[in-house]
Amino acid sequence: MQELIEKLNNVKPTEFCSIETIKGWAKSMLEKEKEMMCDFADEFSRECIDFHHAQTMSPDRFFELTFNTKER
Repeated sequence: MQELIEKLNNVKPTEFCSIETIKGWAKSMLEKEKEMMCDFADEFSRECIDFHHAQTMSPDRFFELTFNTKER
């Protein structure tokens, strides 16, 4: 989602960008998003096996540490 937002922010005001083009960009990014979320789930699961981390780290905090999101 973050990459799509960046791509849209870089579209010049004079550039025509159809909804079909935007849908194409979003669809092309779905597989990468799936891979990233699966990697995130795997890593979080491994961290939860360590009971010390499981007691101190929420999924939200782990997400913040894993992904460098620019927009919240």
